[in-house]
Amino acid sequence: MDNTHVREMTLDDLDTILEIENTCFAAPWARNSFEDEIRNNHLAKYLIIQYDGQIVGYGGMWIIVDEAHITNIAIDKEFRNKGLGSLLVKSMIEYVEELGIYAMTLEVRESNTAAQGLYMKFGFKAYGKRPKYYQDNNEDAVIMWRGE
Repeated sequence: MDNTHVREMTLDDLDTILEIENTCFAAPWARNSFEDEIRNNHLAKYLIIQYDGQIVGYGGMWIIVDEAHITNIAIDKEFRNKGLGSLLVKSMIEYVEELGIYAMTLEVRESNTAAQGLYMKFGFKAYGKRPKYYQDNNEDAVIMWRGE
């Protein structure tokens, strides 16, 4: 997509990221959580995706030794179904593969079949569940792995 751009997240992006976070998640992260990740967590890497110059989503991951753990991915509801989630996941995979890391994992709500489908498109497979993982409603998480 010619009108999209993926880059590393900066503190200047947080106002927009928080708007997206608050509309996408029942238990959104607070500003200080993102600030701590960007400033202090040397394992964390966050990418944002822009569409026509506007930040419309982001993805975060922790790079731990020889694997990447995706912590969160969100696309603004108004910009879904345009392939932006796919482009973001692809960019995250490419980022870690450039570091020589091929194993990736994540947890996703059991009810979020759309996200599971997106991840499967990129080779993620379900390997188990974390019972009552999500504190807002005690929903189980599906554990997915890629390239292990």
